[in-house]
Amino acid sequence: MEIDSYVPVTKAKALFLDMIRMIDDQENTIAITKNGVPRAILMSMEQYEGMRETMMVLGDTEMMRQIRDSQQAIKDRKPLIELEDLP
Repeated sequence: MEIDSYVPVTKAKALFLDMIRMIDDQENTIAITKNGVPRAILMSMEQYEGMRETMMVLGDTEMMRQIRDSQQAIKDRKPLIELEDLP
């Protein structure tokens, strides 16, 4: 995930509504800093849900095995199975 901007916590209070608009309109990710160190992230709900879904897939060993097997099948040019043909 790429951070689009950094905002000190002291300024974040005053800019909060503007930051909400920025993440909604442009899907930016904003890091809130304290003493120059990033301490929190502000992102859209859509970005957050996408990130959570990605983490769930990556953490599912069976699903990852199936993905790797499918990638290998494509590399090996094996015929693909239509969804309708699955049991």
